[in-house]
Amino acid sequence: MSAIEQLPLEAVPDNGLLRFLTCGSVDDGKSTLIGRLLFDSKTILADTLHAMQRTSEKRGLDVLDLSLLTDGLQAEREQGITIDVAYRYFTTGTRKYIIADAPGHEQYTRNMVTAASTADLAIILIDARKGVLAQTRRHSYLAHLLAIPQIVVAVNKMDLVDYSPEVFARIKAEYLAFAGKLGIADVRFIPMSALLGDMIVDRGERLNWYAGPTLFELLETTPAVHSAHAEKFRFPVQYVCRPQDSGNPELHDYRGFMGRVESGELTIGDPVTVLPSGLETRVRDIQVLGESLPHAVAEQSVTILLADEIDISRGDMIVKTGELPRVSKQIDAMLCWLSESPLDPRRKYLIRHTTRDSKALLAGIAFRVDINSMEQQPAERLTMNDIARVSFKLAQPIFADPYAESRGTGAFIVIDESSNNTVGAGMLI
Repeated sequence: MSAIEQLPLEAVPDNGLLRFLTCGSVDDGKSTLIGRLLFDSKTILADTLHAMQRTSEKRGLDVLDLSLLTDGLQAEREQGITIDVAYRYFTTGTRKYIIADAPGHEQYTRNMVTAASTADLAIILIDARKGVLAQTRRHSYLAHLLAIPQIVVAVNKMDLVDYSPEVFARIKAEYLAFAGKLGIADVRFIPMSALLGDMIVDRGERLNWYAGPTLFELLETTPAVHSAHAEKFRFPVQYVCRPQDSGNPELHDYRGFMGRVESGELTIGDPVTVLPSGLETRVRDIQVLGESLPHAVAEQSVTILLADEIDISRGDMIVKTGELPRVSKQIDAMLCWLSESPLDPRRKYLIRHTTRDSKALLAGIAFRVDINSMEQQPAERLTMNDIARVSFKLAQPIFADPYAESRGTGAFIVIDESSNNTVGAGMLI
């Protein structure tokens, strides 16, 4: 019996779900890092490990190629690079993890934006031989723009610089100087060798001058999402549940509002306001699969029953009374353009914010960001991978918070109605 199994149920620690992202320049070792993390924490299945060993042998390698765990596309394996975002899931018994391995090439910046949008922590890899590169700065800017709460700089391939503390100190100073200009305040630094396993799960014997935690220790102790500060309650309505069961009189007047709690928490009896009507009522019950709960918390999918009959439909939002979001038909945002077709200022697009859709027209482009130099440049249109500050006029109002306060209600996507493709991702200012 393991140590975890011997503990009483209430004594088993649960540090919550952590979504983290690995990013950096090409060949910095992102995929190898994830492979090493899963291999050393013994979370790789035997059949997967066997397949990786066979592929490594076919390549003529004497050691297991751990990058094969995330480089899943044929083109990735042929080129030895990451193109698409690769996701892996694992648990250590005390915490569940979702890992996103983002591509390093500049042309796949939009893929990195997609991966970063839900991450709680970003691991930015730096090759100890090369130091801070343009793609390091680019991914750091994107991580900061997308408000990832925790940033860890992993100085990898320390085995190729003789585990030099001077090299680590120089890269740390260089990165902090750059991060200070962006306004990135809290950064953790770890020297490591993903290939040999130093400071990933085990400390190893070659970095004894580093007194900080290993990467695994840092991941295990990082605060869970939504725990850093108190958040306002936001509940976009996805579906109105009206059971058609005439044989059950208890369900005759049942009206439940189903959705996912984007932020904050709610308790039975709390006063709430429904948007856009502005009508106020109280929470009569909170249910999951027909069972009543005393309260609901962020990221939980629930059904809310209200004390009064109020006309509510999909796209409306339930919030706590006195904690109203902004209600507006014009928005300012930082926009990442994801489509190969440029943004056309003359076209109408569809903006999807939480569960609400609204037709939108571009009102203006304030500037485009050169993510190599971080300079703000004038622009008349946007092309793929461009990031700019823009304004949109909406046909219907949305109920939003600044992205810096709430990633759930501060984000939106832009949809091309003719193709139904997602062409942009925005963060409200």
